[in-house]
Amino acid sequence: MSGALLEVRDLNKSFGALHALSGFSLSVSPGEILGLVGPNGAGKTTLFNAVTAFVRPESGTIMFKGLDITTLPPHRVSRLGISRTFQILRLVRQISVVDNILLAFQRQPGEVLWNALFRWGVCATSEASNRESAMWLLDRAGLSEKAHDSAEALSYGQQKLVSLICCVASGAELLLLDEPVAGIAPGMVDRVLSLIMELPTMGRTVVLIEHNMDAVVRSCDRVVFMDAGRQVVEGTPGEVRADPRVIEAYTG
Repeated sequence: MSGALLEVRDLNKSFGALHALSGFSLSVSPGEILGLVGPNGAGKTTLFNAVTAFVRPESGTIMFKGLDITTLPPHRVSRLGISRTFQILRLVRQISVVDNILLAFQRQPGEVLWNALFRWGVCATSEASNRESAMWLLDRAGLSEKAHDSAEALSYGQQKLVSLICCVASGAELLLLDEPVAGIAPGMVDRVLSLIMELPTMGRTVVLIEHNMDAVVRSCDRVVFMDAGRQVVEGTPGEVRADPRVIEAYTG
């Protein structure tokens, strides 16, 4: 796909006899919300792990903004503008919600020792700006009243929402969301999806893995159904949901 933000070409990854990705290809356009669906073991999370360099594919190419990132280490992939959430939340539970978000901002002047010692004014200005941005994001997500609560005091759904906000705060252009609404109450599902659907207006592109087909239909522009490491069906949410192979996978 010309002009793709992310393009995966013929990706292969095996774990022993298990072929997690088998010649898998995918393109994601800027500003798109793309859903990845499929049964457990279809290769969805392995794809995320390959794109973010947590695993190295045996063959194939991963292009991001026209740059080949297939062999780059995770920290370089992150700095180029890719961020992700995990099924197991990675919040610092003992510190406040807003402090968790402040940790997500990239290239903070205070991270440089020289700045911290001799350019404290620059550091203070940057931290104040980041704190204002963090509070703005919390307000958009309906969590501003929880800003100074510890992360561990939040409900599971609220923690998932904070994890998503941390991804946004990182400044990444591409957000990979692994089951963002799994296991949370219906009311919180609405809040998470509402924020996800706003992300393109913030200049973000989203690929999400989700088993909740109602959530996928509500939030995604396009859906890819995976099975056995391959792309089986691609289309609009309605088209994919109505495909007999998808129906069989989720009801059979």
